[in-house]
Amino acid sequence: MDFITKEMIYQKTPQQITALLYEAGLEQFSKASACLQEGKLVEANLAMQRINDIVERLGAGINYEAGIIADQLDQVYNFIADTVIQANLNKDNVKLSDAQRLFETLAEAWNEAMKTAPAKVPVKRKQNAYEQNIFVEDLPTNSLETGK
Repeated sequence: MDFITKEMIYQKTPQQITALLYEAGLEQFSKASACLQEGKLVEANLAMQRINDIVERLGAGINYEAGIIADQLDQVYNFIADTVIQANLNKDNVKLSDAQRLFETLAEAWNEAMKTAPAKVPVKRKQNAYEQNIFVEDLPTNSLETGK
């Protein structure tokens, strides 16, 4: 995956951000599997932790107003996360590959849906009272933002 700046993220639609999460998840699955095969257990552990972070973020983005499909997708994400945890505990590449196949199926379905669905431009939401009255200091453009 290419380096992505904050500005680029803010310009993406929620659907595009979800696609980026799937892409990052697939990369981490590949990395974890390769590390397990090579015996690099610490790196495999870190990659599997990142997979679960990604799955958690995908789950947080579910719109539960969509009905039963949203609940079922939540259960699939939970199953993937649990399977990755078991794979991590036992350093089991077979369990990891089971979770990876399911994750790949979801990623392929998402990407196919993105091709057929009309693109929606992100709508700027109305600011709440706090946001309207907050003072933001302009920083010099050459300064680095740390800690984020």
